[in-house]
Amino acid sequence: MNIGPYQFVDPVILAPMAGVSDKPFRALCRRFGADYAVAEMVTSDERLWHTDKTRTRLALDGEASPRVIQIAGSEPRMMADAARRAADLGADIVDINMGCPAKKVCNRAAGSALLRDEALVASILDAVCKAVTIPVTLKIRTGWSPDERNGVTIAGLAENAGIQALTVHGRTRACAYRAPAEYQTIAAIKRAVRIPVIANGDITSPAQAALVLQVTGADGLMIGRAAHGNPWLFAAIKAARAGLSWQAPGMAARVVVMHEHVEALHAHYGEHAGLRIARKHVGWYLDAAGDSLHSKMEFNRIETAPAQLTWLTALAADKAWEQAA
Repeated sequence: MNIGPYQFVDPVILAPMAGVSDKPFRALCRRFGADYAVAEMVTSDERLWHTDKTRTRLALDGEASPRVIQIAGSEPRMMADAARRAADLGADIVDINMGCPAKKVCNRAAGSALLRDEALVASILDAVCKAVTIPVTLKIRTGWSPDERNGVTIAGLAENAGIQALTVHGRTRACAYRAPAEYQTIAAIKRAVRIPVIANGDITSPAQAALVLQVTGADGLMIGRAAHGNPWLFAAIKAARAGLSWQAPGMAARVVVMHEHVEALHAHYGEHAGLRIARKHVGWYLDAAGDSLHSKMEFNRIETAPAQLTWLTALAADKAWEQAA
């Protein structure tokens, strides 16, 4: 599978997730096997790019290629300007968000709300592809609702505009994250276009990854919520695809990674914001390890960044916890 000059074999990719796929988490997932990781979505309105939140999301320095910035909006000219700015900031690929089901995005006629307006979709894709020389990719859902699955039509518009790869989440906008993902529409899209198609939605294990690839014929996979607290999932899927054995990390190894991740969050956001963001990540790690709610509540009461690291150091030394987990 090629995206411009970038070549991949059976790629497994970290999805863009607001508040999750920040620079520390992208680096961690790349370390454990993700072929690339898409940064958190940013608005196409560059007047908002001066905020601390957006500047943090746009930080790409030191990342391995390909570096991917995802933009969202509903006005073709603004989307084109945002794509040019993303390229100037060091993006190797620009990804267009037409898949987010969040109300605050859809209420602005952006994200998956765009799927209802095929003419506007075509205008945005054409404007962005013409605005930059770097590859442009697109992320969509299968349609607006189960009765309005127009993913095949949108895929054709994308291919005609010059989109170089298409990620399809196997739910409609109306489904949000409630219904199970369906893959037949992704399979139909794959049959309809020549550009690479990446399947996304409910890919939680190597077995499910193999099933999705078999059903859809997709060129790659994108992992979102299943990576919460489990950055090792990428390595597990890739090993299974290659016919190799893979050993899940033990509890001691997991705590080492948790400690490194929390340190990186403190450094990236500063201690005040970093310790709060660390709480959800540590919660996910503990959930994935089968730990009790008691430990999460204990960690969430910690009010300083150094104390969080001390708590994790003690957790690593707690053999009773390791055996219980």
